[in-house]
Amino acid sequence: MSLLDELFAGPVMAILRGMDPQRTVELARRAWDLGIDAVEVPIETPEAEPSLAAAVRAGAERGRPVGAGTITTPDRLRTARDLGAAFTIAPGLDAEIVRLSAELDLPHVPGVATPSEVQQALRLGSSWVKAFPAAELGSGWFRAMKGPFPGLRVVATGGMNARNAPEFLQAGADVVAVGSALEDEAQLPALAQLVDA
Repeated sequence: MSLLDELFAGPVMAILRGMDPQRTVELARRAWDLGIDAVEVPIETPEAEPSLAAAVRAGAERGRPVGAGTITTPDRLRTARDLGAAFTIAPGLDAEIVRLSAELDLPHVPGVATPSEVQQALRLGSSWVKAFPAAELGSGWFRAMKGPFPGLRVVATGGMNARNAPEFLQAGADVVAVGSALEDEAQLPALAQLVDA
């Protein structure tokens, strides 16, 4: 079983974007305590890199791998690797980044929004893809994609929360990625239910 298959065995992933290192670690631990194994820290700017590094250190203490998100350039991919990210995720599909990820032996999840992008990602060897922006694509997108691509494994990202996650999971998303839901005390019980389902 690959690292991504292990991490995405549960139905929820946590995205910790735009927080200082202390808050990032706090919410990463909250995610792990809820039973969410997959934690991603986006590094869309250099200012976000200390938060990824802090989460990686916190994860190492618990034996939990942490991923880096918003990987849009080869340089950012190398930065993620240097900071200790165990996997990377992108908002879009970039063949150069997919190939470089394979060379670096760093599991990568490219973003897709069309059948053409799904087909290209699979042809490039991706085992998982990120459907983005999922809320705008709608849950019907996931049902439609599973027809021509029955083995497709998809993380639904963008506009996901504890309230709409069940609809997307039922429609064929394998994992839903939540961000602000982890900061909303009212959503924590529903997230826990999702994880335990």
